[in-house]
Amino acid sequence: MSDQRTSQPKQTLSLFDVIAITVGIVIGSGIFKLPGMVAGNTAGGTIFMLTWLAGGVMSIIGALCYAELASTYPNAGGDYFFIHRAFGEGMSFLFAWARMSVIQTGSIAFLGFFLGDYLSTLWPLGTYSSAIYALITIVILTLINIRGVVLGKWAQNLFTTTIVAGLITVVGIGIFGTPAPAPAEAAAPAAQSLPGLGMAMVFVLLAFGGWNESAYVSAEIKDPAKNVVRALVIGLTAVTAIYLLVNWSYLRILGPSGIAQSRNIAQDLVRVAVGPQFVPFITFLIVFAVLSTMNATIMAGARSNYALGRDYRIFRFLGSWREEAGTPVAALVIQAVIAMLLVVVGTTISVDTGFETMVAYTAPVFWFFFFLAGLSLFVLRRKDGDLPRVFRVPLYPVTPVLFCLICLYMLQSSVSYIFLLPQIGKFSGMGAILGIGVLLLGIPLYIVDRVMGKGK
Repeated sequence: MSDQRTSQPKQTLSLFDVIAITVGIVIGSGIFKLPGMVAGNTAGGTIFMLTWLAGGVMSIIGALCYAELASTYPNAGGDYFFIHRAFGEGMSFLFAWARMSVIQTGSIAFLGFFLGDYLSTLWPLGTYSSAIYALITIVILTLINIRGVVLGKWAQNLFTTTIVAGLITVVGIGIFGTPAPAPAEAAAPAAQSLPGLGMAMVFVLLAFGGWNESAYVSAEIKDPAKNVVRALVIGLTAVTAIYLLVNWSYLRILGPSGIAQSRNIAQDLVRVAVGPQFVPFITFLIVFAVLSTMNATIMAGARSNYALGRDYRIFRFLGSWREEAGTPVAALVIQAVIAMLLVVVGTTISVDTGFETMVAYTAPVFWFFFFLAGLSLFVLRRKDGDLPRVFRVPLYPVTPVLFCLICLYMLQSSVSYIFLLPQIGKFSGMGAILGIGVLLLGIPLYIVDRVMGKGK
C-alpha cells in the first residue's frame, strides 16, 4: 500500500458542515428497530434511557480517537490504512476480507431482514416472507447502483428524507399520542444483569454506528485544531439528544414491557397511540428509512471491495471499474451475492430471528477491528512520533485507553451471544460462531495471496 500522507486534502469544511455530516451519517433506520432489543435486555425505563445516553458518550470518546488518526493520516482507506500502517499487511488484509464477507455484507443482510419484518406485517409472503423481501431489496438496490452513481445518489437523497419524516412522526406521537393502558398489577422491575447490559449496548452502539466514517473528514475542516472536537462533540450530542427524544416517545406510549415485546416498534407505537389505520403510513416511512441505510451501505461496501481488488491478486476480479457509470460493477455483484447468501443462511438458522442472527454475525468481528483501530493510535504515536498532528486526542492516553476498553467490553458482549439470551441465543450464537469462522478463513486466503504474489 502506498503512503499517502503527502496528499493533503484542502480545508474547506466549516464547523456547521461537519456537524451536519456527522448527524446525517449516524442517524439511520436502527432507531426504528433496535429499541425493542435494548429494552428486552434492560431492567426498567430508567436503565433503558441511560443506555442510550451511555451510547452517545462512548461514541464521542471513540470519535475523538478517530479524529487524530484521520487528520494525521488522511487516506480514503480509513480503518484499513490505520491498521495496515500500525500492524502490517496481514492484519489489514483480514480487515478488508472482513468488510467484504462479514461487516458490510452482514449489515446489508440484517437490514434486509429489518425491512422484511416490517413489510411482512402488512403483506406477508408466507413462511419465508422476511427473507424474500430481503433478497428482492438487495437485488433492486444493487441494480440501481450498477446503473450508475448518479442514480444511486438520487435514490439516497430520496430515502434520507423519509428518515427525517419518520423521526418527526415518532416524536410527535410521543408528545400528543395516547399511552397504552398501564398493567393492572405492574411487576417489580428485575435486577439488571451485567450480561444483559452488555447485550443492550451491542444494539445501542449499532444504532450509533457510522461516526467513525464522519471522522474521516477531519483533515478537511477549517481550523481543525479547534473545530474537530467541536464538530464531533456537537454532532454526536445532537444525535444523542434525538435518540433520547425518540426513545422517550416509545417509553411514554408503550412502556418498558411494551417496548421489550415489540419486534417492529414504530408500527406498535402508531397502532397503540393513533390507531391501526395509520400503520401503513409509518410502515412506508420506515421502509424508505431502511432503504436509505441499506443503499448507503451497498455504495460504501462496494467501493472498499474495489480497493481490495486493486491491492491483492487473489481478489483482482473485484478491481474493475465501469467508467461510463462510475461504479465498481464486479464489486457490487459479488457483494450482493454474499449478502443474499447470508440471508439464506440466516433463514436456515432461524426463520423467525434472521435480523438478530445477522447482528450476531457481524458484531464480534466489527468490535475486534474497532479495538485494533483504537490500539493503532498508541502504535502510531510511537512509530511516527515526529509526524505533525493538527489534532491530538485530549487527555491522552486516558481517552484512547477508555475507547479500547469499551471495544473489548463490546467484543466480549457480542461473543457472549453464543451463550446468552435463551429465547434466541441458540440461533444468534450460531450467527456469532459463523462470523468468527468466516473471519478466520481470511488467514489461509492471505497465505494463498502471498504465494501468488501481491498485485496492484
